[in-house]
Amino acid sequence: MLNIVLFGPPGAGKGTQAVKLVENYNLVHLSTGDMLRAEMKKGSPLGLTVKDLIDKGELVSDEIVIELIRENVNNNKNAAGFIFDGFPRTIAQAKSLDAMLEKESMNISLMITLEVEEQELIKRILTRGETSGRTDDLDTGIIKNRIKVYNEQTSPVADYYKRQNKHIPVDNMGTIDETFDCLKKVLDPKIVTEQN
Repeated sequence: MLNIVLFGPPGAGKGTQAVKLVENYNLVHLSTGDMLRAEMKKGSPLGLTVKDLIDKGELVSDEIVIELIRENVNNNKNAAGFIFDGFPRTIAQAKSLDAMLEKESMNISLMITLEVEEQELIKRILTRGETSGRTDDLDTGIIKNRIKVYNEQTSPVADYYKRQNKHIPVDNMGTIDETFDCLKKVLDPKIVTEQN
């Protein structure tokens, strides 16, 4: 089973590459944001709790997110693996994810960090903002702050996976297809190894 943490700063192209990975490798894309929105839309007990927290401007606890991930993993038992996108964002979350997966007799195969220079990130997010209607993607100050928060608070998670020899940086300054070719060069040998 191929379980990937897809990592990188805002605007690095995680969502775009996740779609291609899902199509090519029969993986299930677990985006924390999408899962939380889906629960709220369903109006499930968990969704109501999440909505209450978000309405108050509070963060959703790690325990809730881990429970949501566990539920989605168990609902997709026949998947070839999972892409974790937007989680973990802290070392504590990475440890919680490892512990949860271990209980399911699984583990993280790789963390892939999509690396993009800051000016390019800003340009991409501004472009996305013009087409997506997300106002936070049109404010350079907000974008720079999100990148700063990533660099200070989130990027240390890569060191956690480096210590496990599971971290692989991939340059994402090229086209979508060029980046995907780089991802395939990383993943194809890994799949062959895991099948043997």
